[in-house]
Amino acid sequence: MTGITATRSFDALIAADQRIEPRDEMPDAYRAGLVRQIAQHAHSEIIGMQPEGAWISRAPSLRRKAILLAKVQDEAGHGLYLYAAAETLGVSRDELEGLLLTGRQKYSSIFNYPTLTWADIGVIGWLVDGAAIVNQVPLCRCSYGPYARAMIRICKEESFHQRQGYELLHTLAHGSPAQREMAQDAVDRWWYPSLAMFGPPDGESTHSAQSMKWGVKRFSNDELRQRFVDMCVPQAEVLGLTLPDPDLRWSEERGHHDFTPPDFDELMRVVKGDGPCNAQRMAHRRAAHDNGSWVREAAAAHAAK
Repeated sequence: MTGITATRSFDALIAADQRIEPRDEMPDAYRAGLVRQIAQHAHSEIIGMQPEGAWISRAPSLRRKAILLAKVQDEAGHGLYLYAAAETLGVSRDELEGLLLTGRQKYSSIFNYPTLTWADIGVIGWLVDGAAIVNQVPLCRCSYGPYARAMIRICKEESFHQRQGYELLHTLAHGSPAQREMAQDAVDRWWYPSLAMFGPPDGESTHSAQSMKWGVKRFSNDELRQRFVDMCVPQAEVLGLTLPDPDLRWSEERGHHDFTPPDFDELMRVVKGDGPCNAQRMAHRRAAHDNGSWVREAAAAHAAK
């Protein structure tokens, strides 16, 4: 198949809203963009185990410990699904791991914030996993088949995580005054970083427009951010907690909530490595990689027999 014919075939599949599969011809830029996005998503699942994993030994009950253990285990599984999807594009898992460890690939900025109290675990479930669901459910219709199929299972499990976090936060918000204060403090700290999870505003996004043309993304960053805010407002009312935005109000004219956007300058600082926990997260990941070298060596020796 010539380059022109391959391009026409790819364009025809995209125009017909059909799936691109690994053996199909695809533009180099499409392949590279998918590798970047899927790898960042996979890295985020693996790094995202750290802030919650730090609370497994400090969970207030055996039931809460079991729930958190299961969630962290799910996140490890999500990372593996996504690395497997990336491998269908011709890149190895070892290569992706190397790019993460050397800082040449990123993970979600949200995981560079600390979990200071047990309430943070509930807020991560409600806000962080809630934002992930808003962002990722449209990816179940992504134009690249292996990514779309991986996202179906991931989104089902993320929805369960979101409900678990919401239930935990509801319990604290309706508990003692100290518990309620702890819950509100966690919401205050995580609200704007959660809004920033959708990326920079549409006019400043580097990859969003092209990803939408190729059917990888279905909605813009600002559309998804607005959908998230509209979802969270009634949920916060049920919790009896306040979202930390004095300008948050319903707009009859727009049919949506007006809200204060996150600090995008802070987002870029965190992405570039200047967040509260960037160095800690990467040091922990590098140590885990080094400590696991004997497992990789043993597996390679067994495979060589």
